[in-house]
Amino acid sequence: MKWNVFSSPDGQAGRGGRGGLAHRAVQAGWRWMQRRGAVTAEQTGGHPFRAIGHGTRLAFPQGTLFGEPWIRLGAHCIIGEQVTLTAGMMPDLDLGPDPILTIGDGVVIGRGSHVIADTTVTVGRDVYMGPYVYITSTNHSYDDPEQPVGKQWPRMEPVEIGPGCWIGTNAVILPGARIGRNVVVAAGAVVRGEIPDHAVVAGAPARVVRTWDKEAGWQPPLRTPAPRPIPADVTPEQLLALADLEDTGTDVTGGAGGGL
Repeated sequence: MKWNVFSSPDGQAGRGGRGGLAHRAVQAGWRWMQRRGAVTAEQTGGHPFRAIGHGTRLAFPQGTLFGEPWIRLGAHCIIGEQVTLTAGMMPDLDLGPDPILTIGDGVVIGRGSHVIADTTVTVGRDVYMGPYVYITSTNHSYDDPEQPVGKQWPRMEPVEIGPGCWIGTNAVILPGARIGRNVVVAAGAVVRGEIPDHAVVAGAPARVVRTWDKEAGWQPPLRTPAPRPIPADVTPEQLLALADLEDTGTDVTGGAGGGL
């Protein structure tokens, strides 16, 4: 028998020994904490958000949260683990009557992302973000060469992300960015300035690498064929069942075309 660093020294791995019982207890306890520690409209955990829409869930454990009275979360949002959402430069400030950070309905924010709203940040509905995205309305200034950069008063500019955008893993959205509708931001891109609707941007700094025209379509043309649409007779229940299956070729669509 070959051993490695993951092997059980007492040979009890997978045999229901004390180690297995402890492992299952830890896993069950963690799942319980994830359920009970999530923040929702019904279970705010003491976070006084301006609004949390129906069906929105902030996964446990959360990242840093402050300035909640100036944060408005839409309905049916999914906020991943360790996501930081802040309004204002520090806690316990009076930021006035209007929300500072507004997140629209149906937004998904991936694990470990940060949205830092020292001034207005608006994320439109149905924006999907990968993990470790960084969005900020504040940038350090370095006007005075004699002073440490971190001690100089920062510059702030509003950020706006239009509806329907996809923002890839590790992308950075800088102060003053105005991103249009249905824009794809490539992984690792650093975005500043204005991005038009229906564009693909990539690079650091990000530049437009593909655009869409009503007459000509995508330019340059897409290199991959369009995905097959979901058959009209597939039910939501069948789609959920697909998510629980491994890729075994099982037909759960009732004759609607096999594996989607």
